[in-house]
Amino acid sequence: MRHDIEFDAEGALLRGWFYEAEGAGGRAPCVVMAHGWSSTRRMYLDRFAEVFAAAGLAVLVYDNRGWGDSEAAPGQPRHEIDPWVQVGDYRHAITYAQNRSEVDPDRIGVWGTSFSGAHAYVVAAMDRRVKAVVTQAPFVSGRATYANLARVDNQVVGPDVFTADRRARARGEAAATIPVVGADPGRLVGLPTRDSHEWFTHARAELDPAWPNEVTLRSLDNYYCYEPAKYLPEVTPTPLLMIVGSEDGLTGGNLAAVAYSSAAEPKDIVFLPGGHFDAYTGQGFAVASQAARDWFVRHLSAPLFADDHG
Repeated sequence: MRHDIEFDAEGALLRGWFYEAEGAGGRAPCVVMAHGWSSTRRMYLDRFAEVFAAAGLAVLVYDNRGWGDSEAAPGQPRHEIDPWVQVGDYRHAITYAQNRSEVDPDRIGVWGTSFSGAHAYVVAAMDRRVKAVVTQAPFVSGRATYANLARVDNQVVGPDVFTADRRARARGEAAATIPVVGADPGRLVGLPTRDSHEWFTHARAELDPAWPNEVTLRSLDNYYCYEPAKYLPEVTPTPLLMIVGSEDGLTGGNLAAVAYSSAAEPKDIVFLPGGHFDAYTGQGFAVASQAARDWFVRHLSAPLFADDHG
C-alpha cells in the first residue's frame, strides 16, 4: 500500500510516497530513494519501489527540494540543484523513515540513480545508519561530466557565465535558468545528449506532464564542483552495489567502472547493456530492479518471496 507523505527538511517541506512492506509481520527494513538530476519521483521510481515493497521492504520515495511536489527553502528558487543540500535531504529522509512505526530504524538502505546515485554512496560513507546502498548509472565526477556535457557549439561554457549569474543574483535579480533538454545544438541546455532529450520528452508526456524542463544555471556550476567518487573508499563496511550502463555516455559508464575499483569490499557491480536511461524500462529495468532488490534483501535481512527470486 502506498501513502502520500511529507516531512520537514529543516528549511523545506519535502513530499513523496511511503510504501508499506508487503507481508511484513512487524517493523520492516526500509529503502530510501530519490530521483536524478532535474527529474521527479514520478519518472519511473514508483516501478522500482513496487519491486522492493513486494519483496518485504518498506520504501520511502521523495522529490528533491524545489522539484515535483516538494517545496524550495524560503528565498531560494525552484529547480535549483545543489548536491550537498540534496545529500543533507537524504539524511532528513532517513530520519523520517526511522521514525515511522512500520520501519525498523536499524535496517535502512539507500538507493539512487544518476545524480542521486552519487548522493547514495556519499550518504553511505558519511552516515552509518545506512546498512546497504545501491547506485544506478551513478554520477562520479563533476569535472569529467561537465567537460562532456556543458557545451554550446562544442565550446565548453566558461566560468564567466556563472560569475555573471552569481553577481546578478546578489543584486536581487532572478536566477538565470536554462532548459534541461532541447533540440537546438547551439543553445545551452543542462543535458545535451540525444538520449536525454528522448527520455525526458517521453517521461514528461507519459508520466509527469507538469515537469517544467527548466533548471537554474547555477545548477551546472554546482555539479562542476562535485567530485563524489572521492567518497567511495569510505563506504565500507556498508555493502555497495553499483549498476552501470556499459554504453552510458551521460554520466560515463567507463568513469563509474573505474571509480568502482576504489571502493573496498563488500561490493559488487552489475553491467547493463545500453546507455544511461536503459535501466528504467524493458529488460534493463528487470535486471536493475531485481539486482537492487536482491542486494537489499540480502543485506537488510528482509524476507524474499520464493516466487519473486530470480
